[in-house]
Amino acid sequence: MLHVQVLPTTERLLRRIDAMAGQPVAMLVDLVADVFITGTPKRISREAPVLILSYQGERLTPGGGANAVANVAALGGRPLPLGVVGDDAHGQGLLAELAARGVTTEGIAVRPGYRTPTKVRILGGGRHSIKQQIVRYDIEETLELTSEERERFTRLLRGWSGMARVAILSDYGYGAVEPAMLPRVRDALGEGATLIADSRYRLGGFAGLDGATPNEEEAEALLGSTIDDDPDRLEEAGRTLRERLGARFLLITRGSRGMSLFQPRVSAHLPVSGTDQVADVTGAGDTVIGTFALAQAAGADPLEAALLADYAGGVVVMKTGTATCSPEELKRAVETDPRPLKELRWGWS
Repeated sequence: MLHVQVLPTTERLLRRIDAMAGQPVAMLVDLVADVFITGTPKRISREAPVLILSYQGERLTPGGGANAVANVAALGGRPLPLGVVGDDAHGQGLLAELAARGVTTEGIAVRPGYRTPTKVRILGGGRHSIKQQIVRYDIEETLELTSEERERFTRLLRGWSGMARVAILSDYGYGAVEPAMLPRVRDALGEGATLIADSRYRLGGFAGLDGATPNEEEAEALLGSTIDDDPDRLEEAGRTLRERLGARFLLITRGSRGMSLFQPRVSAHLPVSGTDQVADVTGAGDTVIGTFALAQAAGADPLEAALLADYAGGVVVMKTGTATCSPEELKRAVETDPRPLKELRWGWS
């Protein structure tokens, strides 16, 4: 029997955006602080062939899984994050940033002596010009959840049962998001909850989830083969990986080539929203999973959620640094860019 997927309309997508307001999303995430230090070129150093910048300022923004949290909040949703930060300045700054965005931080454990994962970017340029990234250094420390932290997370998740129908697991490899937590999240939120994961290094360990949002490179690493720009390889990769994970849907993000959604009987390939001449791709994957999950919490089916994630991704890559998308920006993108709807291409498994 032929399966028919009804194509969403602009009006339906706009209604889904309105429905995002106040929707809770449980989020087990690796919390990262993104620090941007900016300066203006001063001269070449006499000590070494390096540029000397005159310091202008610095800012800390939520990064990694914390950026997914920030994106859910920016779209009007109600993120319920679980994670770990250190008692260092970056951890405290990250908590303050999330709180300033209206995010409840009761589920975030502060571990004494732990260094909050931090990505520090040095940017330079003219005083009134767009700053370009010159170098980045990372402060990285992995952890293993204690039994007390696991129990605390489980207890909070049980308290959100019946309220949060969608959960995100954003694993950047820093230890707060264990594959072993997946059954706990499922048990706490109930069988009816939708669990979506994004894992940089071990997505295969999260078998049994409902959906996943790997980028093309992560999908290739899991499968041990390249996709390149071959439509047949892409179809085979998407079908194989979805089945291997036991997921109901799989969304592979493909940079300037858009994204592809795989479901049991049909696949849909979306062109990139906006332009492929991007300003900065930092954190775009966090925007995708945040929008994708929040849209489903608002009642969207996977295709509608993928379209909205495509639009939101097109918005944030035109901003510098780790960015978010507002409901107004998302609506404007849906209203003014017909390409994702008009040029969507179907594939059949």
